[in-house]
Amino acid sequence: MCRQTDRPIAGLLRDLKQRGLLDSTLVVWTSEFGRTPWSQNTTGRDHNPRGFTSWLAGGGVRGGTVWGGTDEVGYRAVDGKAYIADLQATIIRQLGLDSKQLEIEINGRPVRLVEEGAEPILGILDS
Repeated sequence: MCRQTDRPIAGLLRDLKQRGLLDSTLVVWTSEFGRTPWSQNTTGRDHNPRGFTSWLAGGGVRGGTVWGGTDEVGYRAVDGKAYIADLQATIIRQLGLDSKQLEIEINGRPVRLVEEGAEPILGILDS
């Protein structure tokens, strides 16, 4: 879907920057999983939780920074591994909150919004 979304996303980022809002607006583009690098018959590619791409812009994220990498075929993360919970912790930090302090109650029991051990990915942030 990149062909259909590339220009509108660029327009959004350009508009936010022109209005002076990009520094205070965090834009997150992600999914809950990646796709395998090979075809799944003729029905597309299968889900892949071992390596996927997310990107962030504005909101204190250092532009042009690449974090992590996959193996030679794009199947498994091998460098700078980060997990979805780390991404969640990063987003929450940029919102000015502490992910370790956030919990909700479900059926009378406290549940953390971000799993134990998750840490913000500080290497992608300006500060």
